[in-house]
Amino acid sequence: MNIESRKKALKFLYQRVVDPLGYKFSPDKDLVDFLLEQEVKLKQKHGIPFCPCQGLSKDREENMRIVCPCIPFHREHFDAMKRCWCGLFVHKDVTNSDELKQIPVHEIKK
Repeated sequence: MNIESRKKALKFLYQRVVDPLGYKFSPDKDLVDFLLEQEVKLKQKHGIPFCPCQGLSKDREENMRIVCPCIPFHREHFDAMKRCWCGLFVHKDVTNSDELKQIPVHEIKK
């Protein structure tokens, strides 16, 4: 299977997971395409599509919290930002993802 067909397969799978959580793919099509390609490469290398913007540690349990889509593991944080870490997914009510900012987790848990 080539990269384009793998990206299409991931997109189909992810849509079914994130939709019930109140998320959708970012309206930034170029960003979505780039991030899905990075996830395909991570899946080819590690066997799992980890979040492309999070560094892997040597702790497998910790790494499993960044398997895409990782929304359920970071729900409070992502709901506050209205997006996931890398911006692949945004809340369904978001129309302009460029306005969304990263918020450090320690600011959310105050």
